[in-house]
Amino acid sequence: MTKATIVQWRKGELYETLCLLLIGAGIWFVGITLGSFDVLHEAVQTYRLGDFMILGACMGVAICGASIRKSILMRRLMLERDAAAANAEAIARHDGLTGLANRRRFLEEVERVRGQLSTELSAVLLIDLDRFKPVNDLYGHAAGNAVLCAVAERLTALLPPGGVAARLGGDEFALLVPLSHGSDGLTRLAQGVISSIAAPINWSQNELKVGATVGVAAVSADYIDADAILHAADLAMYQGKKEGRGTYRFFRSAMDEELRARARLEAELRTAIEQGAIEPFYQPVVALPDKQIVGLEVLARWRHPERGLISPNEFIPVAEETGMIAELSYNLIRRACLDARDWPAHLILAVNIAPHQFQDVWLAERILAILTETGFPPGRLEVEITESALIQDLEATRATLTSLQRLGVRIALDDFGTGYSSLYHLRELKFDKLKIDRSYVDAITMSDERAKLVDAIIKLGSSLGLATTAEGIETDASVDWLSDQGCDFGQGYLFGRAMPKSEMDDVLANAASGKLPAIAIPPRRCRGRRSSPSRGLPRPRDRRGGAR
Repeated sequence: MTKATIVQWRKGELYETLCLLLIGAGIWFVGITLGSFDVLHEAVQTYRLGDFMILGACMGVAICGASIRKSILMRRLMLERDAAAANAEAIARHDGLTGLANRRRFLEEVERVRGQLSTELSAVLLIDLDRFKPVNDLYGHAAGNAVLCAVAERLTALLPPGGVAARLGGDEFALLVPLSHGSDGLTRLAQGVISSIAAPINWSQNELKVGATVGVAAVSADYIDADAILHAADLAMYQGKKEGRGTYRFFRSAMDEELRARARLEAELRTAIEQGAIEPFYQPVVALPDKQIVGLEVLARWRHPERGLISPNEFIPVAEETGMIAELSYNLIRRACLDARDWPAHLILAVNIAPHQFQDVWLAERILAILTETGFPPGRLEVEITESALIQDLEATRATLTSLQRLGVRIALDDFGTGYSSLYHLRELKFDKLKIDRSYVDAITMSDERAKLVDAIIKLGSSLGLATTAEGIETDASVDWLSDQGCDFGQGYLFGRAMPKSEMDDVLANAASGKLPAIAIPPRRCRGRRSSPSRGLPRPRDRRGGAR
């Protein structure tokens, strides 16, 4: 209940009291003027009704007092009702934790501004916190609430006059600000928001750190409503997330089409996984220096009905982000095991597992179920794990790897040298193989520093009893150098590109008959580059990690 409302109620009470007094004065005036009181007085004296008159007067006073009391109680109840309604309205329009406007009120303000574009120009900044979930997971919800309240205070401090700050839900905030200083002012505000939120938050003797990504959209009559404006800012924010977080982006119309294309890709990918349109291709792994095929790495390829064969670079990230990677990986492993059953028994089948799949406590059981179903020996399966999986949850990864190794499955650390693994990880997790990332192998014949690094990795693997595989080999010079340094296995376009089962059957048949498999690289793979004796042939860049 506001002060103005209370004053209004008090004025109403005074008005009604004056009205009652005027009515009483009117009755008295009429009685005096017409002589009614004289007649009443004579009747009382004649019939001795004085006691009854006094009784009636007392009863009248009592009734009047009761009426006044009832009126006061009714007014008090009405005041409480109005206060409750006002409080409910405030709750319905504000966030209970931070006190900022909520989504409903924010959209109302944006709609109001959109209707006043002739007099004022404004913009919406959508702010999504980065690294907020780890704060909740590590320190609890109380710490998360402290972060949200601190962010709300910082946004309020940055808010220009006439602006509105809101918490839209979860860790998402928004600002509606006037365009008093044009796009430069918006840029400075967005940068200020990012730097302010990035400052540490002190809580219970801990420093909590989060970041922010900001999407900016101008309020324009081109949008059909406030939701459309907020959606535009959300698209801009999503673009910032995609490009590295901790930054800001202004909305561009192309972003909407990009989002629609992404939604189409997700829908098509889900259908492709269900229908088995993503199939395993195989790339040879050879022993050095004799170049005999000793294994095959499984790489994913999508046969799209319209776009043809799609590289994993386009769909593996989408599968990982949408949670479809597990089903995709298990389908590929199942099909690869079925394909490889009839190949020579000494060939190892290497499969990639996405980092977050190692957090699944049932991963080993799921792989065992596939091996049992297909009749493929566990000793012929090699699971490749990227270094990024080691930092997500080391203990969960250790438990999963131990379970797999007990089944007889081999474990390889993929893309070694590009992530966060350490000697501690190599010692504690007991890998069977190190795979040297292709970025190092590319430069060994041109860079002494890279060559020394590769030599150090090979010697490290040897000292720890780990076999080493060099990826991305393209030249005979690289093979000779790696063999001299003691590298055990090689993989790359020099020995063969990734191919479907039908082609791999021919390659293995040629290898069994003593013929060296010569695999031609399609001309489209060489587009924009020319091979040379020193560099060898170009190769596709498969995304590492996950089912490729």
